Amino acid sequence: MTSVKINLMNKIVFAAALFMLGCSNKKNTNNQQVNQIQSFTVLNISPQNTTLNVDFPATIEGSQDIEIRPKVDGFIQKIFVDEGEFVKKGKLLFTINAPQYEQGVRTAEANIKIAEADVAAAQMNVQKVKPLVEKNIISKFELESAEYTLQAKQAALAQAKATLANARTNIGYTSVTSPVDGVVGTIPYKVGSLVSSTTPQPLTTVSNIGNIYAYFSVNEKESFNFLQEFGNDKSSSLSSLPAVELILSNGNIFPQKGRIETTSGMINSQTGAATYRADFPNPNKVVRSGSSGTVRIPLTIDSAILVPQSATYEIQGKTFVYTVSDSSTVNSVAISILPNSNGKSYVVKDGLKAGDKVVISGIANLREGLKINPQPANADSIYQILSEKN
Repeated sequence: MTSVKINLMNKIVFAAALFMLGCSNKKNTNNQQVNQIQSFTVLNISPQNTTLNVDFPATIEGSQDIEIRPKVDGFIQKIFVDEGEFVKKGKLLFTINAPQYEQGVRTAEANIKIAEADVAAAQMNVQKVKPLVEKNIISKFELESAEYTLQAKQAALAQAKATLANARTNIGYTSVTSPVDGVVGTIPYKVGSLVSSTTPQPLTTVSNIGNIYAYFSVNEKESFNFLQEFGNDKSSSLSSLPAVELILSNGNIFPQKGRIETTSGMINSQTGAATYRADFPNPNKVVRSGSSGTVRIPLTIDSAILVPQSATYEIQGKTFVYTVSDSSTVNSVAISILPNSNGKSYVVKDGLKAGDKVVISGIANLREGLKINPQPANADSIYQILSEKN
């Protein structure tokens, strides 16, 4: 009887131990589930006034790019400038050896002397005939004939003088000067090269780069949006555009601000784009004609929805973010965006609204419906970073 009681007690103790062990395992499982809820930084969306920078590739030209071409045929005798040199208006650039024009001047001068002698002879004949006519010794016809001869000789003299002036003009073309202040471009022809007015390449190009023009293309849709944004009248709308920046080819921002002054009157049927021109002062003449850059247009957007680019991901060309519900679960939401050139933020056109909560860290570890522990971000500092330029 005693052994039976002992066995019964052992079974009761063993069952109690199993029950306690089960309760302990259940508690540990619950604790593990609680510990598996991870913390993520969440941004509470609020509208912000921001400036969206829109960039367009541009080609840069001087306000004057003048091709220097010869007007006479001849050999380049001397070159007085070098490539890249800054020259003033009237500076002698080239001389052309053209002896035929020097000969033309000498011939014209000789023809003038002959014409002057003919005029003098005709005047003497008129003076000789005139008194004879007055005395009725010879007929009036002889005087009229002499006077007509004098007029013809005077006309011949005038023609000879015109020929001389033309010859001197031609010989003046053998000295080629700069028509403007500017920088000398490449010089393809060297001393001794035969050049003419039909030579394919110019002798050089002088670029006036005190002001520079940045030409860029805007597609038809964006061009229409620009004009609607800043007014219906084209001239007034361009003047309403804010000052623009020029990003140089090395990535530096040109220190001088520019203005968009003109746009082409027609949309290019082949490219579907309109050409705009932005004017920039270039006091130090750092930027040269023919270089490239990027025109940056700042567009101010009121009450914009900003999200960090790092908080987004793409699937099949669409952009998504993770929002947090009231139950602290995450849901993927497709958004429509405008890219910002600062490389930090997107302006959301559609998909989010004020008050939404967006996960901005560790999105690679998220999945649809996952429960998280949201940690509010400092919205003021986040939005300040998102709005800063590079």
